[in-house]
Amino acid sequence: MRRRKVEGVRVLAFDARGRILLVRHSYGSGTWMPPSGGLRRGEDPLGAAVRELREETGCALLDPRLLAVTEEYLQGAVNRVHAVIGATFDRPQADGREIVQVGFFACDALPEPMSMRVSEYLQVCAVLR
Repeated sequence: MRRRKVEGVRVLAFDARGRILLVRHSYGSGTWMPPSGGLRRGEDPLGAAVRELREETGCALLDPRLLAVTEEYLQGAVNRVHAVIGATFDRPQADGREIVQVGFFACDALPEPMSMRVSEYLQVCAVLR
């Protein structure tokens, strides 16, 4: 049986000091990662990024731009992930359900354990910012 391909977003939000916003979920591996989530049927990736960041951290995403579209193997299926970059100047708050910790981190002082994909995205971000 073949699983349906899922489309999602990963939000790379930076503050005025150039720090990246990362979260830790209440489920899964416990690694730090950018806020992320699934696209709703017919939803634009930029709109989904704005929604996901607001839902998970309470922050607004300013000037969202599509950084990359990748295919990742997640939970037994290959999924399409839209990486969106933008800024936020809000103070993040964990939602207390899905997100247990949230914070801004300097790109040269990332917390552990870290999602493997974060360093790949940060290399591309350094060129764009």
